[in-house]
Amino acid sequence: MSTMGAELDGQTALVTGGGRGLGRAIALHLARAGAGIGLVARTRSQLDESAAMIDSEGGRALAIVADVTERSAVEAGVAEVERKLGPVSILVNNAGLARPYGPVGHVDPDDWWRSHAIHVRGTLLFMSAVLPGMRARRAGRIINIASKGGIVVAPNLSSYCVAKATVIRLTEHVDAEAMADGVRAFVVQPGTIATDMGRESLSNPEARRWVPFLVSDLERVIDRDPANDLARLGAQIVSLAAGHHDSLAGRYLDLEELAVE
Repeated sequence: MSTMGAELDGQTALVTGGGRGLGRAIALHLARAGAGIGLVARTRSQLDESAAMIDSEGGRALAIVADVTERSAVEAGVAEVERKLGPVSILVNNAGLARPYGPVGHVDPDDWWRSHAIHVRGTLLFMSAVLPGMRARRAGRIINIASKGGIVVAPNLSSYCVAKATVIRLTEHVDAEAMADGVRAFVVQPGTIATDMGRESLSNPEARRWVPFLVSDLERVIDRDPANDLARLGAQIVSLAAGHHDSLAGRYLDLEELAVE
């Protein structure tokens, strides 16, 4: 018997980085609220696992293998999701990575720019692909995943922090541009949650060398069961997607500190 709810019944959500970690948890919660889910990532096995989890609970999921930085792949993926699940009314841009670590002048500029391609270009491409339809239907919500790194100076982590700062300001612009058409955009800081990406950072010698403050933050939570944190985040994303907090759109939201339920 389906365990899915009805709050987002009839809607279609697209979640990037949906193969694991935060993206998987967000996708599961959106599905449990009734949305059909398009999952986008580069690793087929992880996507299939996420889709199977949604399917096993009576939801609908479609796995799309794509590089979020490739415009043609993004546009084709969005088109396939809309053809098979329906028009995208909820977009969650979650794909990202923490690397590279180190000061400017030490890190490879191409590696530094790759981080921006994923965080900024990927976010821009997906928003560009779904916004025309959202505007035409006069309904849609975009949720971009940011970080505290986007509002602080964290030496030796400039690639990640500057990229997230750009995502914050980009979201502010999109909300200002689209709100008159019934579309709202949010940018959220989900909190420090133990995920595979965090474990990868802990095992990375460059992270331990250059960003010990990040390693310390991760060590504080890495042995904690992430289930409660992921459940809290999933419920918060559903609440934003359902339109319960549109008055908070267009600004940076720290979901660890804000009572969004």
